[in-house]
Amino acid sequence: MGEMLGQSSIPSHNRVETGSVNIPLHDFPATSASSSVDAPKVASETITALNDALSKQDHAAAASLFLQEKSYWRDHLALTWQLRTIKGQKNIEELLKSSKIKLQKVEVDSSTAFRAPKFQPIDAFGEVFGIQFFISFETEIGRGSGVVKLAEDNGTWKIHTLSTVLEELKGHEELVGSRRTKGVKHGGDPNRKNWRERREAESEFDGSDPKVLIIGAGQGGLTVGARLKMLSVPCLMIDQNPRVGDNWRNRYHQLVLHDPVWYDHMPYVPFPPHWPVFTPKDKLAEFFESYVKLLELNVWTSTSLKSTSWDEGKKEWTVVVERTKADGSKEERTLHPRHIVQATGHSGKKNFPQIPGMESFKGKRLCHSSEFSGADKNSKGKKAIVVGSCNSGHDIAQDFFEKGYDVTIVQRSTTCVISSEAITDIGLKGLYDESGPSVEDADLFLWGLPSSLFKTQQLKLTKIQNEHDKKLLDGLRAAGFGVDQGPDDTGLMMKYFQRGGGYYIDVGASQLIVDGKIKIKSGQEIAKVLPNGLEFADGSVLEADEIVFATGYQNMRTQARITFGDDVADRVGNVWGLNEEGEFRTMWQNSGHPGFWFMGGNLAISRYYSRILALQIKAREEGILTV
Repeated sequence: MGEMLGQSSIPSHNRVETGSVNIPLHDFPATSASSSVDAPKVASETITALNDALSKQDHAAAASLFLQEKSYWRDHLALTWQLRTIKGQKNIEELLKSSKIKLQKVEVDSSTAFRAPKFQPIDAFGEVFGIQFFISFETEIGRGSGVVKLAEDNGTWKIHTLSTVLEELKGHEELVGSRRTKGVKHGGDPNRKNWRERREAESEFDGSDPKVLIIGAGQGGLTVGARLKMLSVPCLMIDQNPRVGDNWRNRYHQLVLHDPVWYDHMPYVPFPPHWPVFTPKDKLAEFFESYVKLLELNVWTSTSLKSTSWDEGKKEWTVVVERTKADGSKEERTLHPRHIVQATGHSGKKNFPQIPGMESFKGKRLCHSSEFSGADKNSKGKKAIVVGSCNSGHDIAQDFFEKGYDVTIVQRSTTCVISSEAITDIGLKGLYDESGPSVEDADLFLWGLPSSLFKTQQLKLTKIQNEHDKKLLDGLRAAGFGVDQGPDDTGLMMKYFQRGGGYYIDVGASQLIVDGKIKIKSGQEIAKVLPNGLEFADGSVLEADEIVFATGYQNMRTQARITFGDDVADRVGNVWGLNEEGEFRTMWQNSGHPGFWFMGGNLAISRYYSRILALQIKAREEGILTV
């Protein structure tokens, strides 16, 4: 199993702040387990022993159920209200001792075939076998799920990895299924409003304030807005664009998601079964608009922030926004939310390098990729330069080529390249595919794996994918295109986790490079922009009628400084990348500034972490979480 991502994955933080940890590779345990083992029986005995130790608060006994060194407890909110990965028996004992939230009941979950106990590879590659099963659990405040993997240790089954993910708060469960609202109040009141009137009043916030203000209505904003809606937390999204989905709709003409549909489902409303495997940008934009309507999310479009300030005493924000209404009139509103979620995604500040001579360019277009609407048709003989060699750079270069341009990619640093087929047919196969488990099960499985073990698994996976792509990768190198294998040769996903960019999922441009149809200029910095092209540090010159800088976007902390000022930005932590435990930094958790949160990532990451973020906000609003 391997998890990949594509065009939908490019967040504003693909220029990550320094300090992201290059986490080490950790070995899976050696095991001589036999396939004749009774997996359900062993799972039941292990969980019974765990429950017995927990009920007696015998933390040493609970920790003794784990492997001494090669054991992990990955906890997302359930025990710690944090994102933590604890390694080793001694540290797990300390976790249980120090946790203010106690596990009350753990049960083996056999509700689906994928979740039920079974003897199988616990490294997903058939090299290390053990027992895997899902669990459900309760604490005094909530319920959740997790995944357990057991390895045999000198004839005794021990816990290799255990994950606990908080999924709901007791007394504050999501209003879905049997808890859905009635939707109507029958009879008697001559002043009662119908659904449309209630929706209009709710979305306008007449006489009331949202508890949460979300900046940005892309996948990050929409998913956390949906989670908060189901938790009955009044929430408002604002977006500068005229329509929901414009952050995708207005991008370059040929943009299609590089992720398959099975990986991209959104909470509550998955893509329908007829949906194409790879979603075109305009189709995704239409889905986003429909998502807002179906889930009754409150979104003000054509709305911009005028000012923000935080009141430390009242623990609330004062936010002034300017809104252009449907009739063209402008309205200024002052709001007092308790929480702000920055979900600006790729619409954050573009990373547009300032190079001497830019003002002298006489060609038709010199722009950032976010401003590129598409190559002109029937442009044979025209010359184009694309600066940048990741997803957007390749897609734009391919668009130029297809319209007849003589196009060159300027590659400033090496790129991790993988074919789309190696992702769908190898990396995601069996987990996120047509015949795979439910997306909820797949997410629990994926995020239950500690990052250091995930990285080890990705090392193995990358070798297999590279073998599949060998001819293509060799051809790229021969064409002068610099290829890398990600940190420690662990591929695209770890490069994304640790850096936030630097990859290309091939959907055709790589072969054009191999064939010389898209040219490559690498190994030289741009010295200046000429009236008719670029000059490089070695004195060489490339002529161009158009130049596009596919150079990404600045990190979310930089955007916070621009939007909210130094007082906020100086208090928040470094954004994105991994910490020493292999967990993401600052995203979807305490940012360092009260009432301020970062939300971002691709569709799949947004799906999982939106609930993590929403539960923390709900817990604070209900007084369950006070720190």
